[in-house]
Amino acid sequence: MSKIISFPPDFIWGAATASYQIEGAWNEDGKGESIWDRFSHTPGKVANGDTGDVACDHYHRWREDVALMEEMGLHAYRFSIAWPRLLSEGRGRVNPAGLDFYDRLVDVLLEIQIEPFVTLYHWDLPQALQDQGGWPTRATAEAFVEYADLASRTLGDRVTYWMTLNEPFVSAFVGYLEGRHAPGHSDLDEALAAAHHLLLAHGWAVPVIRRNSPDAQVGIALNLSGQTPASSSAADRAAAWQRDGVVNRWFLDPLSARGYPPDVVQHYGRPMDFVRAGDLEAIAAPNDFLGVNYYTRGVVRSSVAPEAENVPQTVFPNPERTEMGWEVYPQGLYELLGRLHFDYRFPALYVTENGAAYADQIGPDGRVDDPSRVAYLKAHFTEAARAIAAGVPLRGYFVWSLMDNFEWAHGYSKRFGLVYVDYRTQRRVWKTSAHWYRGVIAANGVVD
Repeated sequence: MSKIISFPPDFIWGAATASYQIEGAWNEDGKGESIWDRFSHTPGKVANGDTGDVACDHYHRWREDVALMEEMGLHAYRFSIAWPRLLSEGRGRVNPAGLDFYDRLVDVLLEIQIEPFVTLYHWDLPQALQDQGGWPTRATAEAFVEYADLASRTLGDRVTYWMTLNEPFVSAFVGYLEGRHAPGHSDLDEALAAAHHLLLAHGWAVPVIRRNSPDAQVGIALNLSGQTPASSSAADRAAAWQRDGVVNRWFLDPLSARGYPPDVVQHYGRPMDFVRAGDLEAIAAPNDFLGVNYYTRGVVRSSVAPEAENVPQTVFPNPERTEMGWEVYPQGLYELLGRLHFDYRFPALYVTENGAAYADQIGPDGRVDDPSRVAYLKAHFTEAARAIAAGVPLRGYFVWSLMDNFEWAHGYSKRFGLVYVDYRTQRRVWKTSAHWYRGVIAANGVVD
């Protein structure tokens, strides 16, 4: 006999997007160039030569997309503001058309009782600031505060929930070390400085947002994943702890007034001379919540200990994978939420991204059936409910993503959406998962 796994009465159900991934209109109405505009227009950087020039054309079709949200029954919508749409050069001259776009979007969301959750930075740095050094320079953090001030002065009378940054790990290490994302650099010193200045920008912006939006709830969204040793050997446990430091603790610890983890500082072996007096105190500005972006876990095997000298591997990833090649591991969400609460004690947590890419297609009947995504979300929602029952202050859940979109270096080859987008015609088609999610929201629970 089936039963309903219920959520708290005030639980917030939402969906998420990001500006560069959906808006298009990359050079319209006074918008400046972003690092992703430049990167995607550089041959060989993005799959199939795709760009975000048009994307989902949300800039022109936003009313249609908001109507989708209303029909789906969303309580909240997490979206990001394009910094170069407000300040084409990153600072200084304001672009009124950009302000007006987000002003109207927020007003219409509130009219239909959908709470806006605003992310100020989801990776589309103004190219003008990158030309002056980008995130490895302290001046970019200063420019971010000017931008945060403008956005929160404009929208702070209506927007309550603010996230300063999305996934600073990716901005810093995937953009400035691995080179797979804009601006496409490969320099450890740049990456470390970028990570620090991203965190500093967050810390400096928090009091500015609170000043402009007195009722604001301010946080940051981090990509976090548990790192599981591949065996019980000391070598694998050490490797997993080191990887945890790089991915998780490098950001969680300074945000929690613990400073940078000494073991990871030693691992990098760099002088860290970009850290100035007062920086760590600024970074540790109290957050009202932490946004948690969770997709999978890591299973870590030591690369230091020779395989012949290590013990046999006993932990193996689940063979079920998404189109991104990521292991489907719902239990990892429960484990992560528990750790964040019991180890770090953030006042509240939101799952700000969780979802899966699958090879969705429109069938002969015009439907888009995606049972794997339904199963993925159902399993993760169930683990979220377990975490709440264990005492974790999880307040809401945002599915990634509202609709298919530009998936960064993968271009349009990966589909995460609840809603299918035909990029040739811009037609939106509800997937089975969208209908299923509407039922979850209506019931405030999952049928087990």
